[in-house]
Amino acid sequence: MAWPYVADDTSDPLLAADAEVWQPFTDAVRELVDACVQSDVDADDVRAAQADVEAALARLGKARLSTTLGQSGTVGSRRRAWGNPVIGVRNPIAPPLHVDSDPAGRAWSDFHLGPAYEGPPGLVHGGVVSLIIDQVLGHAVGAGRQPAMTGTLTIRYERGTPLGDLRVEAWVERREGVKIHAGAHVLGPDGPTAVAEAVFIVPRRFRDQLSDGIGAADQGSTQG
Repeated sequence: MAWPYVADDTSDPLLAADAEVWQPFTDAVRELVDACVQSDVDADDVRAAQADVEAALARLGKARLSTTLGQSGTVGSRRRAWGNPVIGVRNPIAPPLHVDSDPAGRAWSDFHLGPAYEGPPGLVHGGVVSLIIDQVLGHAVGAGRQPAMTGTLTIRYERGTPLGDLRVEAWVERREGVKIHAGAHVLGPDGPTAVAEAVFIVPRRFRDQLSDGIGAADQGSTQG
């Protein structure tokens, strides 16, 4: 999905205090996830750690939001994506990625995936690859502040994506009325591991913002 995200959540003064508290905590939970899939301690240590985690859950459960972070947190008209599973400041399952983009419709990120994202032995799970590609495509499509939703996403897996340091790049190829065609690839040490083609659809409620206009036939051609 392409949406006007806050470019840098922690740079906004209204969010800096929250980020100062939550980002180190989320980093610690992310390390806990890594420890859960890599630790080789004995059963007594596992049970003791479980008790510590359950105590932390009891403390954190004292108060909960009535909506998701995406629904409740905005800065101006832009969505605060702190719960996002790829870039979220407060989501420990996010690597997280820091995504750069330019108004021309390009986006890219250098990132690291460890054992928590493993599918086949030593390789990234294909669904995780797809998740990351979809997210960064959204940044490329949304670089011009145009909201759009993923319509179709086709991925060709060239080879296994190794765990470790990786790069993802995405770009807008062309725009046709309410449709935005885009491409992306994930790069490993030996070149592309996955190549994607996507079509994004501008939601109906945002179509009057298109500068080139949309005919009635175009508006009726999609359910986006």
